Amino acid sequence: MGRWFRRKDKDRKMSRAESEAALEESRAAAGEVLEQERIEAEPAGPQELAAETPELPPEEAPGERPGFFARFRKSRPAEEALEEASAGVPEEEPVGAGSPRPEPDILPPDFPQLEIEAPEEEEAPTEDLEPRQSMFLRLRQRLSRTRETLAGGLDRLFAGRKEVDAALLEELEELLITADIGVETTLALIQALHEKLRRRELADVERLKAVLKAEMVALLTAPPPPEIRARPWVVLVVGINGVGKTTTIAKLAHRDRARGLTPMLVAADTFRAAAVEQLEIWGERVGAAVIKQKTGADPAAVVFDGLAAAQSRGVDTVYVDTAGRLHTKVNLMEELKKIHRTAAKKLPGAPQEVFLVLDATTGQNALSQARLFHEAVGLTGLVLTKMDGTAKGGVALGVVHETGIPLRYIGVGEAMEDLRPFDAEAFVEAILG
Repeated sequence: MGRWFRRKDKDRKMSRAESEAALEESRAAAGEVLEQERIEAEPAGPQELAAETPELPPEEAPGERPGFFARFRKSRPAEEALEEASAGVPEEEPVGAGSPRPEPDILPPDFPQLEIEAPEEEEAPTEDLEPRQSMFLRLRQRLSRTRETLAGGLDRLFAGRKEVDAALLEELEELLITADIGVETTLALIQALHEKLRRRELADVERLKAVLKAEMVALLTAPPPPEIRARPWVVLVVGINGVGKTTTIAKLAHRDRARGLTPMLVAADTFRAAAVEQLEIWGERVGAAVIKQKTGADPAAVVFDGLAAAQSRGVDTVYVDTAGRLHTKVNLMEELKKIHRTAAKKLPGAPQEVFLVLDATTGQNALSQARLFHEAVGLTGLVLTKMDGTAKGGVALGVVHETGIPLRYIGVGEAMEDLRPFDAEAFVEAILG
């Protein structure tokens, strides 16, 4: 009995030991499985990465990559900027159970954007931005009063007319005479129209108007002005009182400066009070030297000294300002002839040009002025001023036709640029519309 119990206890102990050994084996097996899973889950070490990483080109080899601290310092400012920008941003509302979670943005929607200011561009001049008016449009505006007289009168005359006959041409003749074109010039124009009417070349009023424009352009067209060949090129400027001789001289000198020439002004008006001072002011404005003498000096002597100075200084153009004189005063016209002779004596061939300045507001009186001055000093060109303030701009046609002197410049304003070289086609288009 005792041996049986001892055997029983021994069997029990052996079964307990076997069970404990089996338990330990199962635990060991489970531990090995867990360790294997942990090893597989952990990232590969540097040596294993080196074994698995393929060989890179020399510029991309791992040994040449920046160190950890260098990369950390490089990326740190961006991380700090992101953390500062993210501070105070409200949390997103939780997404519903069935809805997909949106992908997070790289930067929050209200991340402050850096505003990079573009370099400031220089403001273009206002005049460059605005559409520039052509010479024709500006001329048309300045000759508006003359155009109202001529173009407006033609429109009223042709209104309701379909055929051109002798009665219509007679009414047209009256209109042209009242527009200060002049009797002789008007008769010449009407005679040319009658010839075309007789040859049945005037079918309607539109054709009549076109032919009238063509005849006016042909009447005003003159040979081009001579080129500046001599040095200095002397221009004698004459005219009666108040027509704008001194201002015209300043504008002509301004045009020369714009072309790169060197002008000089000679103050030969020694009688009018403050005439010399006025020319000096204009000379300073346009950058031209002024030759003068004391008040009451002989104008011819001033011209002689002026031409001597022009030769020594090597200037390109010389403009001689003379005293205003009535064309009916014989002694004053004789003095003008003396100035002309003195200039020719000092400088052979001078003056190369003689300009007569006419006031357009005087109308037909400009014809008699042009005739008498031309007889005295031989005019080479006309300058018609104050065209913007009169309805008598048609006088240009009469002066050119009856004297044969070409019209060189017209003044349509007070600015320096308002003295324009005369263009026959632009002028006729501006006054007839």
